[in-house]
Amino acid sequence: MAIKPVLRMGNPLLLQRAVEIADFNTIELNGLIQDMRDTMQAEDGAGLAAPQIGISLRLVIFGVTKNPRYPDAPEIPETILINPIITPLDEVKDEAWEGCLSLPGLRGLVPRYRHIRYSGFDALGNQFEVEASDFHARVVQHECDHLDGILYPQRIKDIRQFAYTEELL
Repeated sequence: MAIKPVLRMGNPLLLQRAVEIADFNTIELNGLIQDMRDTMQAEDGAGLAAPQIGISLRLVIFGVTKNPRYPDAPEIPETILINPIITPLDEVKDEAWEGCLSLPGLRGLVPRYRHIRYSGFDALGNQFEVEASDFHARVVQHECDHLDGILYPQRIKDIRQFAYTEELL
C-alpha cells in the first residue's frame, strides 16, 4: 500500500483519545493495517499506533524480528491489536529506555508494568488475549498509550533521564 508520514510530538492528534473500531475486515481497515505495516517497517519501528499516521482509531500493530533500532530485543510476533485492553498482572514496574517514531532521535527512561495481559480484536474481529512480560509488555503499553493521547515523555519520572540518543552513547 503506502508508507505514511509519522506525526511528531506537538501534533494535537497525538494528544487525543482515539475512537473504537466497530467494523472489522473492511477494505478500509485492511488498507490502514497494510499502510501501518509498511510505515513501521520503513521506519524500523517495533510498533505503530494508527494516530501516529493521522488516523484516530484504536488500532496498534507491533512486532520485532531483527531490528537495528532494538538489536538486543527478543522477537515479538507481529500482532494487530484493535480496541485493546491492558491489565497489569502485578504491581512490579521496570524502568527502561524508550524511543518513539513520533519523537525521532530522543530516548527516555520510562517505568512500565513488567507483566501484563492484553486483549482485543484482530483484523477479522476475532477476540484474543495474550500474557506478555518484559520488552513485549513494554512495547504493547507504549503503543496503546498512543490510543489514549499519551506520549512516553509524560511517563518519565526524572526529566534528566530524557535526552537525544547520541548524547546517551
